[in-house]
Amino acid sequence: MRLKAGRLFALLACASWCASPACHDTAAAQAITVGATSSTSDAPIYIADKKGYFAAEGLDVKVSNFRSAADMVAPLGAGQIEAGAGSASAGLYNAVARGIRIKIVAHKASSPPGYGGTKILVRKDHVESGRYKELKDLKGMKFAMNAPGVSNTSTLNTLLKSIGLKYSDVETVDMPLPDHVAALKNKSVDASASVEPGPALAVRNGDAVVVKSDDEILPNHQIAVLLYSEEFALKRSAAARQFMRAYIRAVRFYNGALKDGRLNGPNADEVIAILSEATPIKSREIYKLITPTGMNPDGRVNKASLGYDLAFYTEQGLVKGSVNLDDVVDGAFVEAALKELGLYKP
Repeated sequence: MRLKAGRLFALLACASWCASPACHDTAAAQAITVGATSSTSDAPIYIADKKGYFAAEGLDVKVSNFRSAADMVAPLGAGQIEAGAGSASAGLYNAVARGIRIKIVAHKASSPPGYGGTKILVRKDHVESGRYKELKDLKGMKFAMNAPGVSNTSTLNTLLKSIGLKYSDVETVDMPLPDHVAALKNKSVDASASVEPGPALAVRNGDAVVVKSDDEILPNHQIAVLLYSEEFALKRSAAARQFMRAYIRAVRFYNGALKDGRLNGPNADEVIAILSEATPIKSREIYKLITPTGMNPDGRVNKASLGYDLAFYTEQGLVKGSVNLDDVVDGAFVEAALKELGLYKP
């Protein structure tokens, strides 16, 4: 997808809000490729496109779709894409341990209270039969997951630890997140750690019940992040700052769509229309049904949460080598944007 806008539009948009000298540069727009997974938490990228925020910064942004953030690691490391958006996984940390200098530069998705988009589900027939009555009954269940060393594994582990169980006390089977709904329906799994819209669909279909949400298990869990390649961060730092300004403006617009744990805020209709065009979820009904992910409107990363997950991945033997988060997380681009945009005011 190429984000096209005429120079006149970009200059007019800049003149209306941006004090940055970059906005008044009449040179051709700078080409940038950003990786995304077509998920609802990629909303800021799609919003920055449709609202003209990238164009206002003089950027010509191409979105390249990937199956997961893990698949973005090699192109980011090689400088083939400038930015990426996805989970801070064990795969990312292994790349860093090998010397690939990818930077975590901003918040992408989290679970503030009321916005737990990752949910622990149990089959409804297990509840009705009495197989599941309380959390300790999760022991021995087969859980649908999506991959080892990703954020929902840390969520499940934390829940199990809270009731005196170990991660090995359940059986996990990896499959694409959209397949969780069918797996619960056909009873090939007992439970799942699923990401919206899967939980909303499984509950609506009468196949599962929600037993806990990520915002209850790990409040403000840093689920996904914005990544920069080393070349983009160091050699094209001006463009990287422009991208960040547009990104944070889009995050704030997204926050305007949130209300009472749903997409019911003033901007909801516009955000839903943008997501319907850009992601596989087309139904407005589903968007109104799901619990949307939270996003820090000031873009700052919860480094303590990243460290918590990293410790679990390391404990599982999934991270090979030493990783210092201080070398991975670079908040300078967010802080530079906040100096110009100011702190968020709802």
